[in-house]
Amino acid sequence: MDILFRKLPDNQHEILVRDRRGPDIRLTAQPTGPTVPHDLVHAAVEQALGLTDGFWGAVAQGATFQGFELVAPGRHRRSGLKVLRRKGDAVMAAELAVNWAYRVWSGLPTEGRGIGRGPLDEADLARTGAALDAVAARWAAVEEGACLTWRW
Repeated sequence: MDILFRKLPDNQHEILVRDRRGPDIRLTAQPTGPTVPHDLVHAAVEQALGLTDGFWGAVAQGATFQGFELVAPGRHRRSGLKVLRRKGDAVMAAELAVNWAYRVWSGLPTEGRGIGRGPLDEADLARTGAALDAVAARWAAVEEGACLTWRW
């Protein structure tokens, strides 16, 4: 599966996903955030942790999440819903791991009221930190209008 992250003006990006099980999909213009698009963070962290059944693994298997739309008009097979029913717990675990890795990497608080125990150990954080450093550098080098292609 190829995931194309296109850098747009005004700190926006869009995503095109192709060559997956199911039809090609896209996510129209979204705010990028302070450094890297959230879904690109997912790709880097999930790959660094070897998570094949997280967000991008589910997308590769045919799931479509809120905000994504079909590239070509047509009927979307209901198999995407089956993927989410089977993989929902793994997708949620990946979401927690990605958010924790990003929190640590970006220097946000990891202790205090309302913050539980992190789902990643020091070795995981070392791998994800290196992956986030690398993807942030790759994203920063992308010219406006150009794409960063992530092979899943």
